Amino acid sequence: MAKSMQEWIDEAKHHALKARDIAAKCEKEDRDFTPEEAAQLREHMGKATAAKAEIEKLKGNEDLRKALADLGDDIALDVHTDSDGQRKTASGFQLPARRKSLGQQFIEADEYKALMAQAPSGTFGAKQRIQSGLTGFKSLVTGASDTSAGAFVVPDQLGLQVGLDAFQRPLRLRDLVTPGTTESDTVEYVRMTSFTNNAAPVPEATSSANPTAPGGAGALVPNAGGGYKPESGLAAVKINTSVKTIAHWMPLTKRAVADAAQVVTLIDAFLRYGLEEELEDQMVQGDNTGENFEGLSTVSGVQAQAFDTDLFTTTRKAKTKVRTIGRSIANGYLINPSDLEALDLLQDNEGRYYFGGPGGAGTAQTLWGLPVIETEAVPAGTAYVGDWRKAILWDREQATIQMTDSHMDFFIRNLVVILAEMRAAFGVIQPNAFVEIDLAA
Repeated sequence: MAKSMQEWIDEAKHHALKARDIAAKCEKEDRDFTPEEAAQLREHMGKATAAKAEIEKLKGNEDLRKALADLGDDIALDVHTDSDGQRKTASGFQLPARRKSLGQQFIEADEYKALMAQAPSGTFGAKQRIQSGLTGFKSLVTGASDTSAGAFVVPDQLGLQVGLDAFQRPLRLRDLVTPGTTESDTVEYVRMTSFTNNAAPVPEATSSANPTAPGGAGALVPNAGGGYKPESGLAAVKINTSVKTIAHWMPLTKRAVADAAQVVTLIDAFLRYGLEEELEDQMVQGDNTGENFEGLSTVSGVQAQAFDTDLFTTTRKAKTKVRTIGRSIANGYLINPSDLEALDLLQDNEGRYYFGGPGGAGTAQTLWGLPVIETEAVPAGTAYVGDWRKAILWDREQATIQMTDSHMDFFIRNLVVILAEMRAAFGVIQPNAFVEIDLAA
């Protein structure tokens, strides 16, 4: 007999409480889980998750959120602050909150509230100084991918918004590369440059004699019946890359500082977006000089594919090079919008568009079975294909926001600077897993 909604809720609550007790005990004793405790914890959380899935089948979205919220209130643990100042809680049911943008997080941060407390009337005086604390979002995750925060995003209906898209382009390269973090200002990693595979069948030795006298270049020559195994080779080089700072600022008036909605717009629509756009440009086109990244176009060892017959033939042969020479599985193309347009407009000998044409299937969002990232970070006439998992983006600080009037003569002009910056490093660990494609006929 099928269980009722309340029975599934009771079951989820039971297993979540059991998991909480195990976690709380280990936390109190300041130790890691024993193997037995870890197994019990996995079992309880697995059953709690299975019960939650059954609840989802029985409840509509809004009713589900209310039911889980009530469940979460019943089993919530005490929230505490650790030595790093981070709010933490032991294991238990956590209802995903609605996704908040960087700007929304900033106006809800203690630093912004403390700043606004200096203006009880809601506006700053003409001679009043403005200096916010530094608000950091080091562990900020993005909601663009279903494997990141996007899996937990609840859409927020904001009504019609126009105008911002004229200044922005879609940014998706971050979703392809391997994400990483670092606590240092320098990242050291190993870049694989070549591999020689000499593996071969080897006969049993028929002679125990030592190698013969030295041959060419003084090397010993193995005796004929020695049964010697061949040696393979792996070449790697140690790379050191420094964390780079990407930053920019915008002016606003003191009156605008008190307008939280306007502050959110400036941070989300312009400041944060600007950081991410430059980050994407640096990952592809950084020339490794000064404070620029070593972008993919600069890395030695990236393969090249010359134009061959047409765009389809050229892009397909590049994918093959990733597989046969790079010994990797390509997971995406990077193509400039003008080149993607050229692909969209390709027709067969009867004048039919390969990708659907007007009113048809749309644009070439996949090419040879791989997703296409349309980006202006790649110059027209050039494209890239590769295994982007073999490129790593290390986040040192994903975003920090700060306000001040201590810039030039802003104090006497009732102007304020809002500064956004991020720190990151980028590296390619296997260059031949990528191919630069020449699309110019």
